[in-house]
Amino acid sequence: MRKLLILIMSVVSLSLTGCGYNTFQTTDEQIKASWAEVLNQYQRRSDLVPNLVSTVKGETKFEQDTLTKVVEARSKATSVQATPELINDPAAFQKFQQAQGQLTGALSRLLVVSESYPNLKANQAFRDLQAQLEGTENRITVARNRYIKSVQEYNVTVRSFPSNLTAMVFGYKEKANFTVENEKEISKPPAVSFDNAPVPPLSTAPGVNK
Repeated sequence: MRKLLILIMSVVSLSLTGCGYNTFQTTDEQIKASWAEVLNQYQRRSDLVPNLVSTVKGETKFEQDTLTKVVEARSKATSVQATPELINDPAAFQKFQQAQGQLTGALSRLLVVSESYPNLKANQAFRDLQAQLEGTENRITVARNRYIKSVQEYNVTVRSFPSNLTAMVFGYKEKANFTVENEKEISKPPAVSFDNAPVPPLSTAPGVNK
């Protein structure tokens, strides 16, 4: 009896392997791990923003509008509940991407504008924060690329035969991924160099930070 059970289990195991079931388990775990790293790096960036904003406020003439947009973008990005289930919800995933992309844009704008403020550029705390931010943006890019590759492998399995039959039986569906257009947008790290980069014309009148 025991030998029969072992034989049945072996046959079932081989069947699941052949139909891609085990591949689904492996790639799904890879996606979870890579997604966790993406979130970790985004959280790291978000944690840097309050100190960056606080330091920039020391420059009394810094334009308030740019600073306000960074604060608002961070608030919006952190308001998105980045749960593990989010990667199974295309609409929520897109919302998450947009929020993070807006924060990236706001930070880029702040750092570009900072080039026009010599006192801020000479501030060692500000320079340190910029270096940390640059490193974090690079980590985000690496983590995001790993996630993209993991999802790609998973989605290929979902759509390929005969594993697509397994996907239908067990309810495995394609997972959301970073789009190419959005990838270009959010993979661009903020300008963190203190070189004399040209400052683009402002679209709004500068405010005064008291």
